[in-house]
Amino acid sequence: MIVLGVILLVIGFVTGISILWTIGLILVVVGVILWVLGALGHSVGGRKHYW
Repeated sequence: MIVLGVILLVIGFVTGISILWTIGLILVVVGVILWVLGALGHSVGGRKHYW
């Protein structure tokens, strides 16, 4: 999710399409939150780790 978000951020920045920039930013933020929760040992979606 984080990688996809970064790819969309780069594509949106290069092409100037703001919706890609926005979606990419949202994906990065959600991905980082899920990654941190999984790393801290909290269950994410019924699993101990996000990955």
